[in-house]
Amino acid sequence: MSSNAFDRAGREAVYDVIRERRDIRSTFTMDPIDDATLTRVLTAAHMAPSVGFSQPWDFVLIRDEERRRRVQRLAQRQRDEFAASLPSDRQRMFDGLKIEAICSTPLNVVVTCDPTRGGPHTIGRHADPRMTSFSTATAVQNLWLAARAEGLGVGWVSFFDPHELARELALPEHLEVVAYLCVGHVSAFPPAPELQTTGWARRRPLAWAVHDETWSTRTLPGGVPVSLLDETIAAITPADATVLEQAQARQAQLTKPPGAMGLLESTGERVAAATGEWPPHIPSPVALAVFAGDHGVQAHGVSPWPQEVSVQMAVNIATGGAVCNAAARQVGAEVDVVDVGLAADLPAMPHLLVRKVARGTADLSEGPAMTAEQVHQAIEVGIDVARDLVAQGNRLLLAGEVGIGNTTPAAALVSVFTGRAPEEVTGRGAGLDEAGRAAKVAVVERAIATNGATREDPLAALAAVGGLEHAAIVGFLLAAAAERTPVVLDGVIVCSAALVAQALAPDCVDYFVAGHAGVEPGILAALSTLGLEALVDLDLRLGEGSGAALAVPHVQLAVRMLTEVATFESAGVSGKDAEAHA
Repeated sequence: MSSNAFDRAGREAVYDVIRERRDIRSTFTMDPIDDATLTRVLTAAHMAPSVGFSQPWDFVLIRDEERRRRVQRLAQRQRDEFAASLPSDRQRMFDGLKIEAICSTPLNVVVTCDPTRGGPHTIGRHADPRMTSFSTATAVQNLWLAARAEGLGVGWVSFFDPHELARELALPEHLEVVAYLCVGHVSAFPPAPELQTTGWARRRPLAWAVHDETWSTRTLPGGVPVSLLDETIAAITPADATVLEQAQARQAQLTKPPGAMGLLESTGERVAAATGEWPPHIPSPVALAVFAGDHGVQAHGVSPWPQEVSVQMAVNIATGGAVCNAAARQVGAEVDVVDVGLAADLPAMPHLLVRKVARGTADLSEGPAMTAEQVHQAIEVGIDVARDLVAQGNRLLLAGEVGIGNTTPAAALVSVFTGRAPEEVTGRGAGLDEAGRAAKVAVVERAIATNGATREDPLAALAAVGGLEHAAIVGFLLAAAAERTPVVLDGVIVCSAALVAQALAPDCVDYFVAGHAGVEPGILAALSTLGLEALVDLDLRLGEGSGAALAVPHVQLAVRMLTEVATFESAGVSGKDAEAHA
């Protein structure tokens, strides 16, 4: 322990304040804040560190009720616009949240930033002007912590157009608004953040945020550094056997003949066991991640579509115009596109995550499609995406993809991991005729032979004949299993990735639900090896996660049956044995 450290009581007090700080919205009182207390809190804020000791912040105190009502109307308009942008499941959750307390606190504090303060020679701001606003955020945090120590609650309102707010407050044009804070006494501090207790989001573990020297090596101080992939695989355990037994026992008591709801019965039991919760929550909200990549093997004409369609369709999905978007809206799911390997760059847009590992793969028929390093990087992309979606409160994940030519590496992976011949598992993809399919089969055969791909070395096989989106989906599926979050599989690309995930961590299959059968022969071959049955069969062959989205209502109904259907006893309905003895 350093000689400069606080004593034990002082250290504990500091950590207590940090741990118990809350973003307060709903437990404020209108009791006035005395001037001495407010001055202490503002002094703490003013003591924050700043770039070049520029102290770029100012504090505007707002008590006038009419002004606060006008500000509240600005916030309400932005809240309504945000709500309208949400998937339906999220909209329902958002409607139940109190987002601001502008008019239910005795004081509002606006924290502004002057990006010119300190002059042109401010130390530390030259290379990155954002350091000024970053510094102002430290003043906000100091204010927040000091307020908690004084027993005051603080709520940060961010539903503003900053220019509208600045005009309403008549701020000088050179100032930026960093934070609008509602400050007041509270009747009680909640035990955990409201967005956590309501299920809107979950707290990310510290271990996810600590990187040892390199981004992909994670460990807490004093721990043994491990790769993100190894850490994820180590976290995968079988589904909860106790919950499975409870679900099966409940299923047997429901007011219906045993087996009358077919595959929905085992699906509900499977999902409950995956989450480890009894009674199970309805798996909602739902998120679809669409991984995008291009393929060098497209040079052999394995798809009748030009390669530029990959990026065009990725943009179409990111802007909400694809079939998978319509299907997702139908079931209340959000959709994000993840560029893990497109040959071209996408413009910035809200539902796009740029995580590019490479600009497409090499030609798998002439050698490995990816390097070992690229495979690991792409898998890590998928792991991080799944983790983030789970941390955002999603209870059901869907996997999808987009990429011209990607059914060829999918067929190769299915052949390698099921042991079936390429001829048996290679389909027409996005519209090949029989001659085109025959040529595609030959490419798959050559790729497997050239690379010597085998199931015994899953990562090497993935690198040899897979794609960047396939690798990312492998990571996505593994991370979902590690987080005990069920994930719905889509078509042949996702199913081929599921085979790789199964080879790496067999227990991960406990968390998979087969969305649809489709027309690609590789799907049923993969599902057979995975031991899964498809929920729907509509002759689909689109991809994008569209089939997975169509399966969502079936998954949710399967769980809802377990929690909402009456038992023979509770409904006063005679069971089969009782009827036999009547």
